[in-house]
Order: sequence, then C-alpha cells, then structure tokens
Amino acid sequence: MKSTRSVAILFPGDRVARQNTTADNNRFTSIFHALSKLGLSAEPAVYNDDLMEEVKSHLINVDAVLVWVNPIEGACDRSILDAMLRDIAARGVFVSAHPGIILKMGTKEVLYDTRNIGWGCDTHVYRSMDELRRQLPEKLARGEVRVLKQYRGNGGDGVWKVKYAGTTNEASINLETAVSVRHAKRGSVEAQMSLGDFLANCEQYFSGSGRIIDQVYQERLADGMIRCYLVGNEVAGFGHQQINALYPAPSGEPASVAPQPGPRLYHPPSKPEFQALKRLVEERWVPAMQQILGIATEELPIIWDADFLLGKRDAVGHDTYVLCEINVSCVAPFPDAAVQKIAEATRDRIFKRNRLS
Repeated sequence: MKSTRSVAILFPGDRVARQNTTADNNRFTSIFHALSKLGLSAEPAVYNDDLMEEVKSHLINVDAVLVWVNPIEGACDRSILDAMLRDIAARGVFVSAHPGIILKMGTKEVLYDTRNIGWGCDTHVYRSMDELRRQLPEKLARGEVRVLKQYRGNGGDGVWKVKYAGTTNEASINLETAVSVRHAKRGSVEAQMSLGDFLANCEQYFSGSGRIIDQVYQERLADGMIRCYLVGNEVAGFGHQQINALYPAPSGEPASVAPQPGPRLYHPPSKPEFQALKRLVEERWVPAMQQILGIATEELPIIWDADFLLGKRDAVGHDTYVLCEINVSCVAPFPDAAVQKIAEATRDRIFKRNRLS
C-alpha cells in the first residue's frame, strides 16, 4: 500500500506545457498547496487529445484526479477525454467530476429535469428541429421573450435571447418574420434576422445527441447574477456579477449599446446578503436535485457551481431565485474560501473509498 495518497490535477495544455508545468506555475497552485498541506501528493496532468495515452498511463497510478476541462474548447469536445476518464474510474481511480455525473447535472437539460423543485421557471426542451420549428413561433407570437440554450456548452456559446421584433400577431409568424436575437458570447450585440435564418442557425445544436433548452427570459436580469460555488453538497462561496450576459440596454437606448459582462466579485459563504439563497440551496434544492437525478452525495463533484438570476418577488416582497445554469466541467476561478474545502473533500473521498474497498 502506498504511504502517500496522490492526486492529479488535469487541465488543458500542449506538450510543452506538460513538460514545463509544476505545482507552482499554473492557475491551480493554491489547490496544489492545500492538498500538499493535507499530506497528499499533488501532481499536474496537462492534457490534450494527442497526449491521451501518455496522460492515461499517468492517471492509472494515482488515487484521484480532479478535472478542469470545458465541454467545448475551439473545435474540440470532451469525447476522447471522457472515455479515458470513464476507463480509469472503472479501474478504481476517483474522478471528479465523473463524465456520467456531468451528463446528469452539468448539461443545460438539468434546467428542464429539475424545473419543479423551486428554482425553476417556464422551461421547455426541444429534442428535434421539428419540435423547435413548431413550438417556438407560438411562444414568440404570444409576445414571450425566450432564452434558448444548447445542450452542452460554455462561455455563453449557443445561448440566445430571441423575441418577435414586431407587434404580436400569431397569424403573422412565419419564416420571414423578423426576430430580435442576441448571442450570450462576450462581444455579441442584439441584431435582427428572419425567423427562418435563426432557426437554420439552431440546426447545429441538434447534432448527435444535441437538443435545446428553452427558458423564459428573466426581467430582473439587470439586478445581477449570483453564483453559488459548492463543494459536494455545501456552499463554499459566492460570486456576484452585476452586468452579465444578455444584460439589457439602458431604458430608451438602442439594443446595440447594451453593456458587456463585467467582473465577478467573490465572497465567502458567510456573505450576509446571500444566506437565504444558501439555505435554499443546501437544505432544499440540492437534495431534491439529487433525488430526481439519482446522484448520491459521495458522487457530487468536488467543485461545481449554480448560477441564479433573481425572479419575481414573492407576496411579501422577498426575492425568489431562478437557476440559469449549473457548471461542472471546468469551475475556475473560484473564491479563496473554497480552496481548503476542495482539498479536504478530496482527501475525505480518497480515504472513504479506501476504507470501503
């Protein structure tokens, strides 16, 4: 039996980065040091698909691997990486987040699956272009503003705000109808195009097992977005972003002058303004999500986050919250308060698994 338990931290890079990266010269240095202080041997595992076999040979000899890789990065997806991670997990290595857990809670479909637990809103799923063509025009004709989200993505890619550009009249909705659209990727501005052109642009999101999730636009988006960072089932910190993707233009100004996303400010889990949300997340929503998705507590990712917008105030004027995304694949950066919790949770998962094996 090894006297020291080892943890690999996997993140993207090329062969040069793989040869030159140490625990002290990358963006996860604080995690490396926190793991080391707990008596764990922490090792970088720089990855790209061309290095898969080499990285795999490394990972089969560690006790755990923590993974930070986006679902889509340029022209690459995670299909090769995820197959490798499933393989090493089957050999007994603890993987966080496991690809199977990512598919349960880290895709946009979680918004549909958990829409009724208290953090949801008017949410639909389109599993084919035919469903999108039939159902979206009806919503737009009623004057609804919708936010369409591709099944897997990051950085606002494949997230679109869309609304009818004219006077609502269901009879007038056809492929030539003008709609206003805005992509959530940084640098995008609102534009008009025909509904037919917009639908044609959406065809790419149905490739393979793709689908589109559709949520009603939240009018209080201008009040900011709150990101809850969780380690397992406990909130480990918050991020608050006042100006975020799809932020509207000032009243009376053209849509083209809507501000771009601003910085996210990080806070510890004790932040007074967010305690009501913290209680809801820990005591009600995460347990309900686990039950619906069939995720045991020990299967929850070491680090993940949930983004919330403010919904309509309740009958006594209190804020409500609407989930707009869960991030699992590549949660970074994160609040300083989360670092020690990440290290402790990793240690605890390793030793619990060893006791049970």
